[in-house]
Amino acid sequence: METIVIVGGGAGGLELATYLGNKLGSKKRAKVVLIDRNSTHLWKPLLHEVATGSLDEGTDALSYRAHAKNHGFEFQLGTLTAVDRNKKEVTLAPIFNEQNEVLVAERHIAYDKLVIAIGSTSNDFGTKGVAEHCIFLDGSEQAKRFHKQMMEQFLKFSNNNDKSVSIAIVGGGATGIELSAELYNAVKYLHAYGFGKLNNTNLKVTLVEAGGRLIPALTEKVSQSALSELRQLGVDVRLNTKITEATAEGLLTSEGELIEADLMVWAAGVKAPDFVRNFGFETNRLNQIEIKDTLQTTVDENVYVIGDCASLIQDGKPIPPKAQAAHQMATQCGKNIVAQLENKPLKPFVFNDKGSLLSFSRFGTVGNLMGNLVSGNMFIEGKIARVAYLSLYRMHQVALHGWIKTGLILLVGQINRFLRPSMKLH
Repeated sequence: METIVIVGGGAGGLELATYLGNKLGSKKRAKVVLIDRNSTHLWKPLLHEVATGSLDEGTDALSYRAHAKNHGFEFQLGTLTAVDRNKKEVTLAPIFNEQNEVLVAERHIAYDKLVIAIGSTSNDFGTKGVAEHCIFLDGSEQAKRFHKQMMEQFLKFSNNNDKSVSIAIVGGGATGIELSAELYNAVKYLHAYGFGKLNNTNLKVTLVEAGGRLIPALTEKVSQSALSELRQLGVDVRLNTKITEATAEGLLTSEGELIEADLMVWAAGVKAPDFVRNFGFETNRLNQIEIKDTLQTTVDENVYVIGDCASLIQDGKPIPPKAQAAHQMATQCGKNIVAQLENKPLKPFVFNDKGSLLSFSRFGTVGNLMGNLVSGNMFIEGKIARVAYLSLYRMHQVALHGWIKTGLILLVGQINRFLRPSMKLH
């Protein structure tokens, strides 16, 4: 019986493990192993909501172990450090407790088929001081760190009558835009929960973008709509502004201006983790692993790569690091692995871009639909856009749980709206 090892439990990796576990693992046709450095899974596009407290990670996160038990695969907690293609094994780092005692020694896990789905990390482009002074929203731990520091700043404001809380965000992409809007939603609830005279005028959010417009990958209409929505909320949007250094006081621009901030977030770009370059695969300048259209690496047909850490050019453009791409890759990768095990031909992956949507929390949603959803490229906003935005997450949930359980999750979510606070306060 062959062993299929999947490293990375993000959107693509977990969906793939679920598919292969149901199709192969539960029927004893193959052993499916999922490896992740965290114990729980949270859909990455929701991290800005965890950061502001709109979403309680402790309630909404999915346990890998429990999910593995229900879907025919095995879960291993661990951090990937090496891939040995000759021995066909991966190495996981030791696990230590807070007292630096070894809980689990270094492990070597053998595979017949390997899928690398380790996602991406923030790219600070070597900017001085960013690693020391800015928070990256790469995972739930960093989102919780932001939430803790944000609550401390608002607590300080409510008790010391400080004039404002200043938060600076670098990067005019989806993360920066959605986090900016979500912060104003948080202010509304914090005022209701007794944080003094806190309101929109006490929150100063500065969104810094090096380019000439927000989200340049989308249409000009979406970009202008996003800019208008943010400025209406009160966000100070700085376009054509390059950050050269981050300090304890704030962000220094190339023009010599200091943007003062109590809290800083860097969301200006992504890359695959640096250690990927040590695995012996062909990589690009963003450390992404070069793959063929079958999602196999260019140097080893038994190793697949999906999601943000994969580099694949189609129609002259790279597949974008988006959740919908990881979802589609997981689907095709699962089918190709099954085909390979059955000695059948593999089918090429073709990315179907269904468009992009931006949520401004309760204030609105804008975006464009593409692909087979509409003819050409259609701008949408308002309630229709909000429904489309939420449907992206529901598709992910259906891939993991099926329609019935997803429906029950929605029902529980509606009940919790009456039982729990409107935002996480601790």
